[in-house]
Amino acid sequence: MRIVAKIGTASITDANGVIDDKAITGLADEVAALRSADHDVVIVSSGAVAAGVAALGMSERPSDMATVQAVSAVGQSRLVEAYNVEFGRRGLIGAQLLVDPFDFVERKQYLHLRTTMERLLDLGVVPIVNENDAIANDELRYGDNDRIAALIANSVRADVLVLLTDMDGVFTADPRHDASATLVPLVRADDPLLSISADSGGSGRGSGGMASKLTAARMASWSGIRSVIARAARPGVLAGSASDELVGTTFEAHDRTLSARKLWIAFAAEVAGAVRVDSGAQTALSAHPNSLLPAGVVAVDGEFGTGDVVDLVGPDGVTFARGMCSMGAAAIGSVLGRQSGDLPAGLSTTVVHRDDLVIVA
Repeated sequence: MRIVAKIGTASITDANGVIDDKAITGLADEVAALRSADHDVVIVSSGAVAAGVAALGMSERPSDMATVQAVSAVGQSRLVEAYNVEFGRRGLIGAQLLVDPFDFVERKQYLHLRTTMERLLDLGVVPIVNENDAIANDELRYGDNDRIAALIANSVRADVLVLLTDMDGVFTADPRHDASATLVPLVRADDPLLSISADSGGSGRGSGGMASKLTAARMASWSGIRSVIARAARPGVLAGSASDELVGTTFEAHDRTLSARKLWIAFAAEVAGAVRVDSGAQTALSAHPNSLLPAGVVAVDGEFGTGDVVDLVGPDGVTFARGMCSMGAAAIGSVLGRQSGDLPAGLSTTVVHRDDLVIVA
């Protein structure tokens, strides 16, 4: 079995951002137990920025990108060192992998990443993945490791994605504020819970929250991968997740599967605007894997360029799809409703190609 486990900042550092040796030790024990049972394990670990803040003696997480990037570089080396020490005590070897969105969008980069990870797993190594905060810019960075973990799970064809947090799973309400909240143990593949919005707030030390974990669970489900949201400190949480034991909230795999590129378009990319279409175009796109043509477009919202990701909005004003544009907003606006044979020479005949379009409704 192949397990991808993501651990959040709040679960791996203390209130001051200092790396929690007990948490690293517990996770290393869990990983060692899985490796001894001949399972492959990939760790996606947050905590670099918090660790850097603590190492530099800062009173709070910085808000400007330049400082965040510098701080993450300081913390990343300390984070990997902590893993290597505990892994080494158990006869395990870790390997640092820093990724950015290009590794999932550009085909050649994606294949390089997948090949490297497969080879590391073949060698019995435990990859330790994190977003490359130190060099990723505002436009390219994800900002949380939950979605990265889902994309990694898709890439290595994982059997289960485990999202380790400081809560027991997903609740019917926020248990910190509502004493009547109860744990949701199982979410079916077609359950509306996979589409709801949750509180985006986290511990304040990281950049994710329950909203990003639900997004990651949906991404995993649409990759055909079962996922689990559970408390990192729960004994045996990884082994339980691997064996189908209900150790938190389990999300069933969907029979619909998407490529890493389409997962990025649907869930991870920054949305730059919207393209509004008529009912005929919405029906055609929803029923079959078609490309969006100018003839079906009625309006554009926002300023975006070729290659940007946009929402596709139906006549009811609701987003039903998302895609990467083959044309910029100005070009689309100049050919609204026109048939392909009437387009100017040299202009793309598609607004969004079917290979870059995902139905999300």
